[in-house]
Amino acid sequence: MLQQTQVDRVLPKYGEWLRKYPSLEALAAARAGEVNRTWRPLGYNARPQRLHAIAREVVARYDGRLPSDEKTLRSFKGIGAYTAGAVQSFAFGRRAPIVDTNVARVLFRVFVGRGNRNEPAVKKRLWSLSAILLPRRDVFDFNQALMDLGAMVCVARRPRCPICPMSPICRAYPFTPDQEEAS
Repeated sequence: MLQQTQVDRVLPKYGEWLRKYPSLEALAAARAGEVNRTWRPLGYNARPQRLHAIAREVVARYDGRLPSDEKTLRSFKGIGAYTAGAVQSFAFGRRAPIVDTNVARVLFRVFVGRGNRNEPAVKKRLWSLSAILLPRRDVFDFNQALMDLGAMVCVARRPRCPICPMSPICRAYPFTPDQEEAS
């Protein structure tokens, strides 16, 4: 729900979603129209359909237990590298990299500094950095901290560089808008 949707819009819907669908079995058993209505007005209306389909497949093929390995997670329609990593890290405590918009911005500014972070070679480098930087323990906390750093300090338009713990090693510090495309 939080992918490209603000927290204040998600919170009321998240509570409603969990009340209606407290398990994958409950979601799988629900009617598609009801699932779609529950999701509104969050946008990205293909997501509830995909979640519903994933829940049905997990119940049918995996006895209602979401698999934890990347290959199986990525086999579900709608689950890409970021979501697979997030599920592995946050739900299963596994050592898995994540690169959402906020993490990409932090890694790009700290380790690259200038250019276009949407170029395929740069994206690949950011994923590699995310994997290399992962600690052996507390992966959940590390990934969440990177996401929070990008959401609250290393923000898109007016980053708060003076309070950033990464500023001593940041290649973009002090940040100027002309040094980055696609922020």
